[in-house]
Amino acid sequence: MTLLTDEVRALEGQTKVYTAPEPFGAAAGRYFGLAIGDDNPLYSDPAYARAQGLAGVTAPLTLICETNQYAALPMDPEGYAGHTWGLDIPGTRQVRGGNRYTFHRRIRPEDVVTATWRITSVTEKVTGSGNEMLIIASTATYTNQDDELLAENAETIIFVGLEKE
Repeated sequence: MTLLTDEVRALEGQTKVYTAPEPFGAAAGRYFGLAIGDDNPLYSDPAYARAQGLAGVTAPLTLICETNQYAALPMDPEGYAGHTWGLDIPGTRQVRGGNRYTFHRRIRPEDVVTATWRITSVTEKVTGSGNEMLIIASTATYTNQDDELLAENAETIIFVGLEKE
């Protein structure tokens, strides 16, 4: 048996696009900072942010990667309302392989964000203990209303077979 079926191979190149229904707003950055325990005045004090060379308040860098903040997606059965590929690979357990972020500029309250996700590769390997492993790599690019690149996120999701072949 192989996890890399024709159906799974066909996922490569699949794209999903989410555009926020409104600008981020100053409150989003302030609230996200509070939620993650980051009280940096860049998120709440316009004068301080301008003194640091910014046009005004901003948000913690990773907020842009949290599509649940702006994509208006329905909640999944686990309560998450952000981007997922919705993949169910029977006989496996899903493991996050990691993320690599590149930030090009900070979010401004007036930014209307579009996240474009694309599956870039689908490969199969075998673990050291002999279990099949399906590796799905995807990238997200985040742009604003002027098509200015704000950030990129390379993400890897791994599906590990529960039984040896």
